[in-house]
Amino acid sequence: MYAIIATGGKQYKVSEGDVIRVEKLDVEEGSSVTFDQVLAVSDNGLKVGADAKGATVTGTVEKQGKGKKIIVYKYKRKSGYHKKNGHRQAYTQVKIDKING
Repeated sequence: MYAIIATGGKQYKVSEGDVIRVEKLDVEEGSSVTFDQVLAVSDNGLKVGADAKGATVTGTVEKQGKGKKIIVYKYKRKSGYHKKNGHRQAYTQVKIDKING
């Protein structure tokens, strides 16, 4: 059984017991989170759209953190312009507990 959920502008295919990293959610570690924007659920058959309207996915927040540093370097030749910047994207690590669909 799996479900396709949407959160943070991205879509994830999840099953029970999976651990996923999603865009930062404003939830404390150890607490429960519910994803109600479910696009598709596969149990015996595939339910998509209006058939999967009442489906939810619940999970437990394991960790809040930041990803690896990405270097952003801007450069223009002949003008002496260069700029170096770094970015670390914040994420929330969630363990999927149950798919209700």
